[in-house]
Amino acid sequence: MKATQLLANLGQSLWLDNITRDLLDKGILEKYIDELSVTGLTSNPTIFENAIRNSPSYDGPIREKVAQGKDGEELFFDLALEDITRAADLFRRIHERTNTVDGWVSLEVSPMLAYDTKTTIQSAIDLFTRAARPNLFIKVPGTKEGLPAIEELIFAGVPVNVTLLFSREHYLAAAEAFLRGIERRLAAGLNPNVGSVASIFVSRWDAAVADKIPASLRNQLGIAIALRTYKAARDLLSSPRWHRIYNAGARPQRVLWASTGTKDPAASGILYVKALAAPFTVNTMPEATLKALARHNQLGSILSPDGGGCEAVLEQFVQAGIDLDALASRLQEDGAKSFVKSWNELMRVIASKAEELLKVG
Repeated sequence: MKATQLLANLGQSLWLDNITRDLLDKGILEKYIDELSVTGLTSNPTIFENAIRNSPSYDGPIREKVAQGKDGEELFFDLALEDITRAADLFRRIHERTNTVDGWVSLEVSPMLAYDTKTTIQSAIDLFTRAARPNLFIKVPGTKEGLPAIEELIFAGVPVNVTLLFSREHYLAAAEAFLRGIERRLAAGLNPNVGSVASIFVSRWDAAVADKIPASLRNQLGIAIALRTYKAARDLLSSPRWHRIYNAGARPQRVLWASTGTKDPAASGILYVKALAAPFTVNTMPEATLKALARHNQLGSILSPDGGGCEAVLEQFVQAGIDLDALASRLQEDGAKSFVKSWNELMRVIASKAEELLKVG
């Protein structure tokens, strides 16, 4: 049995961290659903920038939209919504079969809004309304300014994928924002079943410290941080406050492991996937990681809900001079900047393609 199916049998959802028009047009995404146990999909500005840059599949639609007077961000979101809604329709049967637990796709608000609460709320509601798909998560960064937006969006009934979370503390702040939104819905007499996941970025921790630590600690920090966060999540989900909202009909906010592609060429391509196997979680992985996982037929141990000795591992990094709290903050800031850079490059690629297509006629 493929390791992808073994993870699904364990109770972990496998999502693809990629979307292109070619994946949709050529039936590849549908094949991943049918053969590799893929039950959802995530996207980000970098993914769309690569897709539009490297595929001629977008040329015709770009030409049509330019002729309609569209450009820049407006043109991009038209393209993105076309792809995302097609993917959402492929996952709709899973969404319905799992009673809204799974079968989600994610679309991110402009990364230019990472520190703009009000506009994030407006943009997220607009995108969710335009898509008109119940199984769409709007991705909102878990920045200081993003947290109140998350609460307001959950209260408004907009499902949210909280992105750019790097630590236990980041996760707990996002979970609190989600919970406040649900509790406000209950107080207002509204249905509390609004979906959400909290996305913990893993591999970037190890990339950030690779040249600052002993070889014996290589590729252990991201997993240890994930274990610490998983313990906090399990404790939180078992608390009386959360039990009250479950009893009223709410769904738990699941932990999602993001950035699970291995960045160290000397390490296993499925390092983070095997280490983070856990029921009632999500692992969203790049296409190459998904394919690598499908070539295996075994998994490692299941993630321990008590942290599995992670604090002892983290203490070794502290002793090596790593300030974990400061690094978590820097990783979140760098992640936001990275998405802004990709967004600007995305706008440039769209403008360049539009100009070229107009010349050709």
